[in-house]
Amino acid sequence: MRITILTLFPEMFTGILENSIIKRAIASGVVEIKLGNIRDYTTDKYGRVDSAPVGGGAGLIMKCQPIIDAIKDNTPPNSKVYMLSPRGETYNQKMAHKLKDEIENLVLLCGHYEGIDERVKEYIDESISIGDYILTGGEVGAMVVVDSIVRLLDGAIANESTEEESFEDGCLEYPQFTEPYDYNGDKIPDILYSGNHEAIKKWRRKESLRITREKRPDLFEKLELSKQDKKLIKEIDDNTIGDWETKAIEKGKKFIK
Repeated sequence: MRITILTLFPEMFTGILENSIIKRAIASGVVEIKLGNIRDYTTDKYGRVDSAPVGGGAGLIMKCQPIIDAIKDNTPPNSKVYMLSPRGETYNQKMAHKLKDEIENLVLLCGHYEGIDERVKEYIDESISIGDYILTGGEVGAMVVVDSIVRLLDGAIANESTEEESFEDGCLEYPQFTEPYDYNGDKIPDILYSGNHEAIKKWRRKESLRITREKRPDLFEKLELSKQDKKLIKEIDDNTIGDWETKAIEKGKKFIK
């Protein structure tokens, strides 16, 4: 996959592209990421890429000419141009998968200042919003999109690391722990030492449902609950431990430290 980011401030992306998972994905050829400086395309004799809004108003608006020329120069065949904009659909994990699966060449356009000349919209396929708040420009949003997509690409990270994460199945992720077993009296749940992988999986699902309902009821309402899910939710509501969990813990006591 190839991702091109069109921006007035390419230096802002140095950190994210030269560290961690994205750096390794680029080095191994999993993804190609190109930065396009919109300033390089201006024909203004003073090198300006912005101007006061026609009709008056606060701030500066990005000119259409350098943006449109930058888009034209950075959209090879099978490209889609997405602009980071409050007008766009709110970004989520489902959209990250869609972009990863359906687009060979993704172009991300980062606005800045008070906005972009409206005529640019004719060269945009879609818009993306990362939330209902105001940022200085689209650069931070583009970083979010790039990071979320790259980690889904085959070879970027281990497949199991992406399969059991928040939002992948519509739920928030279950709690995770590391050694020691007992830290200042706060202990890791015994079920995780049971050695019973099916029971551990079931416990994790139960905790995922519990956390999602508590923290993100909007997501919980959209879930299609299985018969097992409903039984787990009843255990949560009744504040009980299921026989399946008790038996697994009893059999696995020898593993508990």
